[in-house]
Amino acid sequence: MKLLITGAGGFIGSHLVEFCVQQGYDVRAFVRYNSKNNWGWLENSPVKNSIEVITGDIRDYDSVDSALEGCSSVLHLAALIGIPYSYVSPQAYIQTNIVGTYNVLQASLKRQLQEVLITSTSETYGTAQYVPINELHPLVGQSPYSATKIAADQLGISYFKSFNLPVKIVRPFNTYGPRQSARAVIPTIITQVLNGARSIKLGNTAPTRDLTFVKDTAMGFIEILKSKSLYGEVTNIGMNDEISVGELVKKLAKILQVPIEIQSDSQRVRPENSEVERLCCDNSKIISHTSWKPKYSLDKGLEETIDFLKSNLHLYKAELYNV
Repeated sequence: MKLLITGAGGFIGSHLVEFCVQQGYDVRAFVRYNSKNNWGWLENSPVKNSIEVITGDIRDYDSVDSALEGCSSVLHLAALIGIPYSYVSPQAYIQTNIVGTYNVLQASLKRQLQEVLITSTSETYGTAQYVPINELHPLVGQSPYSATKIAADQLGISYFKSFNLPVKIVRPFNTYGPRQSARAVIPTIITQVLNGARSIKLGNTAPTRDLTFVKDTAMGFIEILKSKSLYGEVTNIGMNDEISVGELVKKLAKILQVPIEIQSDSQRVRPENSEVERLCCDNSKIISHTSWKPKYSLDKGLEETIDFLKSNLHLYKAELYNV
């Protein structure tokens, strides 16, 4: 099976590429074109010489269609994911997340692919109306980012219902681990502390999140890919657990063995009605339909993340906040 993985140079995408190679798949990695021909996190990946890398733009139908030539399946991860920047430029999210997904779906339909996995996000649920959140939970677009992901998901389901395209919607909750952007809360905390700060800048610390280590998320993608069911449906990936940002800070302080105080930073706080206050995953569907079973506890995953950031601290500008 030849797989195309879009967004392959990113955080989850690069781990997924490596996991797929380890599982024996023939992988073609689609990364965003740039003049330096830089492949993101794949640049120094141990599987770099075992994959085919194609550069292009997910917003460009022709480059997506060309990248799919000869592939039997696509795992579509390419997206704009930063919630704060979606307040600045909603149109960029519409073009990348909605139009980009359309390009993948339409090209997959043309080429009669066997499997089409579209990556969603737990942000599509908005603040939990009940917990744990199963796949029947209402969808609420509390940010332009989540709204575009809802639209992309529904577009994917429409291609299954209208054209019988074998679409599966993969909905990860809050993935963390090595290579994650410093914009995310866990690397934000760790990099500030590793740079010597003991009073760290954060936004709202009350919201809870369901945290899944990136290698477990990657494994979830492949288990959903292999499933003989789940077509035209959404499948959550998460731990069926939650922790507040404030409690997460305490846990990291204990692991890092340093005292940490929290300094509220207004630019890191979402608009009041846009903040997703609570997320906790019901993972019973993926467990019952696949062989997926997470291997990482939160403590184990955090320790591996800290080790990575210690070795790669030079790549992060902890003193700067960039939406």
